[in-house]
Amino acid sequence: MDPLSHPKVSIIITTFNNEKTIGACLNSIFELNYPKELIDVIVIDGCSKDSTIRIAKTFPVKLISKSLNAPAAYNYAIKIVDASIIGFIDSDAKVEQEWLNKLVVNLANSRVAGVSGSIETWNNKNLWARSIGYDLKSRYDRIKKPVARIATMNLLLKKRILEEVGGFDENLPSQYDTDLGFRISARGYKILLEPKAKCYHYNRTNVKAYFKQQLQYGKNTIKLYFKHHELIKGDEITDIGMNVQPLLILSSIFFFILGLVDFLRPLWLFSFGLIFSLFIYFLFSAIKLSMRFSDKTALLLIILYFVRAIAWSTGAVISAIKYLLGKNGEN
Repeated sequence: MDPLSHPKVSIIITTFNNEKTIGACLNSIFELNYPKELIDVIVIDGCSKDSTIRIAKTFPVKLISKSLNAPAAYNYAIKIVDASIIGFIDSDAKVEQEWLNKLVVNLANSRVAGVSGSIETWNNKNLWARSIGYDLKSRYDRIKKPVARIATMNLLLKKRILEEVGGFDENLPSQYDTDLGFRISARGYKILLEPKAKCYHYNRTNVKAYFKQQLQYGKNTIKLYFKHHELIKGDEITDIGMNVQPLLILSSIFFFILGLVDFLRPLWLFSFGLIFSLFIYFLFSAIKLSMRFSDKTALLLIILYFVRAIAWSTGAVISAIKYLLGKNGEN
């Protein structure tokens, strides 16, 4: 077997209470059309309370149970793998059979640090999940080769470069992949997107779960921007328009509160004007995606966009307060 075309790959999966998806996730990995002796799988479970561990044990994986956040778990696993290529797949994702073959060929160039596949929706029968998928797909479709960063949802990285940049930032329970990509790109390496390699992600199935997820993103995004101010301008995946939305939400709230004072009541016009402007922008964006994917379900994105903007705003305020109080290391 040619080690250049088929290098050994260690795939790391972090999981916590993912009994609904971990079985299909692992099954997709062990069904990869790739030499089985050149793949090893490490599952790091954050002490799940459901059936996740029991399901994982039915597969030939190295199972480690430790109460660690995702970046800390990745750093722990990186130290114990011996493969030169490390794969990352989320426990709520599954990959197609040719996923690995389509990705590894991109790593021949010494300046290429990593490569990722594109993202499809796994649970597309759920209306909310399908709408979230349309948003993700449209954002990933904007990516050009190379890209400054990519999610660890489905990603291959060279171990030597991971070690060179110091691994993952364990103070970022989310957005650690953005931070890592920034540090990799800053050293002159490239991260590529291979759209032909398909990953299927199990998206959030209701508004409450989506808000909770995006709240965490909001908390850690502001931490990320404190660390890397340059990222505020956005990129293909999260553009400047998305970064401005929380500021508009907070400005609207600020003007509304000021307007509670009688002589400042006209400020309510600014408050409602900002919200109305966001609504028009969200409506236009949702209609555009609805037409693109020929699915009226995408109109649910009007709600999801507001939920995301509010969640990011809330998360940013929480983290900013903790930062000012000297508690920026807390989650």
